Amino acid sequence: MKQSLFDAVGGLPILKKAHKIFYDKVYAHPWIGQFFIGHNQGAIENRQTSFMAEKMGGSIEYFGREMEVTHEAMYITEELFSLRQSLLEESLREIGVDVKLRERWLQIDGAFKKKIVKGSLEEFMNTRWPYKKHIVISKPQDV
Repeated sequence: MKQSLFDAVGGLPILKKAHKIFYDKVYAHPWIGQFFIGHNQGAIENRQTSFMAEKMGGSIEYFGREMEVTHEAMYITEELFSLRQSLLEESLREIGVDVKLRERWLQIDGAFKKKIVKGSLEEFMNTRWPYKKHIVISKPQDV
């Protein structure tokens, strides 16, 4: 039986450690961090950990909302998604995740890009949600 990516990277302790470091970087970032203002970092880390654990083949079940629902009211560009990926890769390198395992992790993470990246601001702004406010955060000049 082939070993799951979850087991290969070291299981829950490594996912927790990676997401703690990753979200420390995300929350501190002057652009991407603005999407997280008012959201509990620990709760976000826990949701991301269970989400990725399930996607990596672990026995942990994710009970959070679907990606599309969670991100539908956020204007997430290709550039923001790439920034997020680079912060995740940096975090995985810092904790010593092997390059091949890191590539697999990033591939799984990147598979959700189509569900959250928006094509254009105009298209995004013309989408209506009766219960959600559109979240558009401009890129700071110093980023």
